[in-house]
Amino acid sequence: MLRTIERLHRCAVVALDGDIGTVDQALFDDEAWGVRYLVVETGNWIGERKVLISPYSIKPSDPASGALHVNLTRQQVRDSPNIDTHKSVSRQYETTHLLYYGYPRYWGSSNVWGTSAYPAFTGSVEAPHHEPDAPMGSDPHTEGPPADVHLRSTDAVKGCHIRAADGSIGHVSGFIFDDVAWVIRYLTVDTRNWWPGGKEVLLATQWLSGTDWFDSTVSTDLTRDAIRNSPAYDDAVLLTRGYEKTLHGFYGKQAYWSESDTESLLSHIGETAP
Repeated sequence: MLRTIERLHRCAVVALDGDIGTVDQALFDDEAWGVRYLVVETGNWIGERKVLISPYSIKPSDPASGALHVNLTRQQVRDSPNIDTHKSVSRQYETTHLLYYGYPRYWGSSNVWGTSAYPAFTGSVEAPHHEPDAPMGSDPHTEGPPADVHLRSTDAVKGCHIRAADGSIGHVSGFIFDDVAWVIRYLTVDTRNWWPGGKEVLLATQWLSGTDWFDSTVSTDLTRDAIRNSPAYDDAVLLTRGYEKTLHGFYGKQAYWSESDTESLLSHIGETAP
């Protein structure tokens, strides 16, 4: 199902034995557009810490429930590596974090999630793994490889300018992600600051030609007129496959989904359902 990142904000995160906290923001990589982590505010129970929760741990859930359930215990979250959200997340930190939980690395493969198109994980999470060369008391932000420059916060990217083939067209107003594949499929674009009487439209991340985070700009080869005349997006209406087909047809773009994707998705849901 397609959902907005914005509706995840303040969503409760529930462990196997109680609440963990609420979602503050999401971190994604700007190459595959995979949602790699949710930043969770834990509140008073572990000293106002923020922790990272990977989609590997998230169970399928009803968006209307207002909660995300994770296959973790509160103790596992309490003992997880510290994260400083004011600093860039380094590849070293990611390695430490994933090793702690026993999750596979997602990078170094043509698939979004390493060997899979989904964050599939069927191993045990009862015994976390610690990185022997990176003690839990050390600061994984200060040593080792430089920060992963492709990991971005949705909060930081919201508001970036959209540059079409022939000029500016608006700004990023939100994100729509697939809650099974945990991939951002679309940016919502507000065109009203460029086009009086404009509207919100969707741009698929597949249609983006480049990003310049220093200039706060996201580029596409589509023209301003094409974007202006594209189907309007209403976040109050459920985004259906029918709308997606209309949108892709308008631009003459190939769809990202297929019947085999649907079968794989159903199989994945069946394997991960509680």
